[in-house]
Amino acid sequence: MKADRLLSILLLLQTRGRVPASELAARLEVSTRTVYRDVEALSASGVPVYAERGRHGGIALLPGFRTDVTGLTTDEARALFILAAQGAHHALGLDDALGSALRKVMAALPAPHRPAAELAGRRILVDPDRWLGGPRPAVDLDELQTAVFTDRRLRIRYRHSGETRLRTYTVDPYGLVAKAGTWYLVADRRGRPQLFRADRVASAAVTDAPVRRRPGAELAEVWAQLRRQVEERPAPVRVTARIRRERLDLAVRILGGALTGPPRTGDATDGEEGAGGDGGPRPAAEDGWAVLELGYPVLSAVRQLLQFGDSLEVLDPPEARRVLADAAAALTGLYAADGTADGAADGA
Repeated sequence: MKADRLLSILLLLQTRGRVPASELAARLEVSTRTVYRDVEALSASGVPVYAERGRHGGIALLPGFRTDVTGLTTDEARALFILAAQGAHHALGLDDALGSALRKVMAALPAPHRPAAELAGRRILVDPDRWLGGPRPAVDLDELQTAVFTDRRLRIRYRHSGETRLRTYTVDPYGLVAKAGTWYLVADRRGRPQLFRADRVASAAVTDAPVRRRPGAELAEVWAQLRRQVEERPAPVRVTARIRRERLDLAVRILGGALTGPPRTGDATDGEEGAGGDGGPRPAAEDGWAVLELGYPVLSAVRQLLQFGDSLEVLDPPEARRVLADAAAALTGLYAADGTADGAADGA
């Protein structure tokens, strides 16, 4: 543990210059006294490190000193080379920079670690996109990145879901988040956190005004707060449906967040059938069928289930069954009209 700590101090000093002992202690989760003892150990081993006490003091290396020691373990080297497969670098325009950085790291690695690092890059692939996601709209992150890294306010023209007109907002960005292949801008708008999908930003302009973030708020915690709001949003329309077992895996992938619990298949692993969320009995799964519990924000959203045809039947509530019946009747009328026209043409 001490050897790792000494190496961490050395690398921090190389990258940061003079660092207060209290900051080193906080980063390494040790006492300030331990940091000073570690500095003495580094000095005794020949590292030109010195400490200046006082209000503006700190710990630093003599100017010009650097070490070629990377301190990377085999697993750490693997982790770095797996980064090359994550795809976010392309959207940020950092593909070339990443490749260059990895080549430099490879050159600095101890020879025994290099084969493992190269193998990790060839054997591990991380694809951030969901199945059946379809083509994604082009996203221009240049202005968003500029605002994030220069700490400037951002003026955007934005289209909300389900709307056609654009709204103009001035926001205070915390950063960018890539989730399941979709980029989001996390920002304050009028002092309140808000998510903006990058592919709905029609235009963006960095202003000259400095960003006005809430004191102490950081990207990770603001993102966690917004994510909870999305995931815990109540779904007032509860739907119970049954689906043929052979289509169950596909349904789970497609329906995703609409599912409010695991499917019930009637297998022993399902446990006993109990009461539903409203206190009533839950329908049992029949042979060849599985039961799904779903939640939707509005009743009309149950039309999503039409894509499964007669492989899925909504059991409850009756209002959802009527929505699907009306939609199916409208489709039947649409295509029946085409069939009638074709028949008339054939008989002419």
